[in-house]
Amino acid sequence: MLLALHKPYGVLSQFTPEPGAQWRSLAEFGLPKDVYPLGRLDADSEGLLLLSDEPGLNTRLLDPRHAHRREYWAQIERRPAPATLAQLERGGLDLRDFKTLPCRARLLDPAPTLAPRDPPVRFRKSVPDCWLSLELTEGKNRQVRRMTAAVGHPTLRLIRVRIGGLTLGELKPGSWRELTPDERAAVFG
Repeated sequence: MLLALHKPYGVLSQFTPEPGAQWRSLAEFGLPKDVYPLGRLDADSEGLLLLSDEPGLNTRLLDPRHAHRREYWAQIERRPAPATLAQLERGGLDLRDFKTLPCRARLLDPAPTLAPRDPPVRFRKSVPDCWLSLELTEGKNRQVRRMTAAVGHPTLRLIRVRIGGLTLGELKPGSWRELTPDERAAVFG
């Protein structure tokens, strides 16, 4: 079984809550028994999270050798210059514990129409923001946030909208569904 969940902000990508933590867990979403997340999204990130009860899918999805593209929409501070987008795309950004692989980076203009986040993203009159799409084939710890910060554009909100050929689509935050055979093929080819 392969499921798609629209993970809301403030939810850990695990079923066991952290003792004393402020974050919720996947246990509250009524998911079928024995599924586990394929990869993860940080508690302060939102969007498409796949879950399965099939051993081996995690490696097929996450190993960079298989080059499964993942697209993230990041609301960032200030509008980046074309040279900054080129710097993100080239790869090789030194994030101390690794260097990034090449990716695709583009401005989302107009900005996507999304439901507001709860709690809302901070708003500052003196610092404009914009939306950026980043397509990666790797998924290191907090990578998108670290990449945008490294080029001087901190991330305010982060949503994974696509894995392979499967998009988040109209799936509402906190909702999940089983993938069809065609959707499964869109993820794994």
